[in-house]
Amino acid sequence: MFTGIIEETGTLKNITRGTRSGKITVSCRQVLEGTRIGDSIAVNGICLTVTERGGDWFSADATPETFRRTSLGSMRAGELLNLERALSLQDRLGGHLVSGHIDGTGRVISAGRDENAVNFWISFIPSKMKYILEKGSVAVDGISLTVTERRASSFSVSVIPHTVSATNLLKKHAGDAVNIECDCVGKYIEQLFPGRRDGLFEGSTDQKGMKDYNGSF
Repeated sequence: MFTGIIEETGTLKNITRGTRSGKITVSCRQVLEGTRIGDSIAVNGICLTVTERGGDWFSADATPETFRRTSLGSMRAGELLNLERALSLQDRLGGHLVSGHIDGTGRVISAGRDENAVNFWISFIPSKMKYILEKGSVAVDGISLTVTERRASSFSVSVIPHTVSATNLLKKHAGDAVNIECDCVGKYIEQLFPGRRDGLFEGSTDQKGMKDYNGSF
């Protein structure tokens, strides 16, 4: 698990692609402190396992599923990457609980200044917009952000100056792909209540809640 608070930005040193899978090597410093082979590091929000490491780099394997679900396939050597080590139970949870399991990629629509903030509009898969909640949390390229507005197939986030300067967001332009991880709470609730339909629970006579819900857990 991660928090969505980026520790440093690294650089994609190399990416090797096979038929459907691949391997990446990342240049970095801070996230290597205390890191051993087999540890997890979030790379642009993607949870990857360290398979090799040196004094200023680490390598990780990427499965076909990772290439399908994320922006990894479009990354190029020299690209700036958001990096975060896995959460320790002794750490403060400054962002929100992030699993590093990407729901899909979005696209930057626009970015504009709003006094001290930068507002980003991001398009996303319409069928997954149900997991995006106004004033809820979302991870964008591994960054824990708050949703400021949502529409049928897009949402906006307002980013403070520190986050802009400490991440790769300044490098993002309209059309660029970003990895999106929705808050897992909504997905768990959906699975626990399989009878939910059109905003109501099947069997409920209470339009405002689930008082008469006759499903099972």
